[in-house]
Amino acid sequence: MSTSRKVAAAVGVVGFLWAGMISAIAAGQRKLLFNPTLVREVQNPRSSAHRTRAVVLRANDGTRLAGWLMTPPTPGPHPAVVYFGGRSEEVSWVVRDAGNLFPGMAVLAMNYRGYGDSRGEPGEEHMVEDGCMLFDWLCGRSNVDRQRMAVVGRSLGSGVAVQVAKERPAHSVVLITPYDSILALAQRRFRGVPVSYLLRHRFESIKYASLLSAPTYVLRAASDDVVPHMHTDVLVSKLLRVHMDETIPESDHMNIPYLPATQQKIAQFLTTQFTLTQPLQPAPTPDTQQQTQTDDTPTAA
Repeated sequence: MSTSRKVAAAVGVVGFLWAGMISAIAAGQRKLLFNPTLVREVQNPRSSAHRTRAVVLRANDGTRLAGWLMTPPTPGPHPAVVYFGGRSEEVSWVVRDAGNLFPGMAVLAMNYRGYGDSRGEPGEEHMVEDGCMLFDWLCGRSNVDRQRMAVVGRSLGSGVAVQVAKERPAHSVVLITPYDSILALAQRRFRGVPVSYLLRHRFESIKYASLLSAPTYVLRAASDDVVPHMHTDVLVSKLLRVHMDETIPESDHMNIPYLPATQQKIAQFLTTQFTLTQPLQPAPTPDTQQQTQTDDTPTAA
């Protein structure tokens, strides 16, 4: 075989392998991006500072979503938080740690589609749509102060939290190890691959950052090989109201939400922000309404 034919054959083999790799990435991107955990991290989760109950809700298309609602034992309405987990995260641990993370707040922690006991398959569009539905559901509860609703997102969930905060009147936002976009992270990891043409679930927080009006607290891991700080830097540069951008000492991408320092800082930020807004007054009961009407009725001279 001549040299030119050998070169042509080699180029053909390389091209075939490259095309095969591209096809594999395109077909398997859901598995590359999402890593659903089915087994509960905490088997029987309870919050020591909340009333805890398992909840099952239906997404707009009828898909079953499962998770937990935690409410303070004192009368409401209470400030509230919707929590969005990471790529491999099953959220039962949030129930266990809610007393430290979210003291005095109502908390809704639901597993994404395909995670835990939730049905369906995960995807960006459904995650954001479901997140808005969960925000609305929690906001509509009588013991929740709809004027003091926060969203908290970790890693992959930071992209969900940003988009939900864009669509809904979030009072405050907490982003744990956030990124500019999954697209940018993928382009960094798969150099030479036309990721922008292949990736469906982009989670481009950078596009929406400037649209957030709520004070935002950013927490970074001291050592993070999943979301390098440069990707967080780009996002922070676009956020309008960065309350604080902090790095948690001795933390990494995996352990940061469990550390006492992280939990204390989140609790302090949310408690302080909620205190700055006048609480919503409890809805009057029929007895108080009757009393008010009686007191306001003019008396004869």
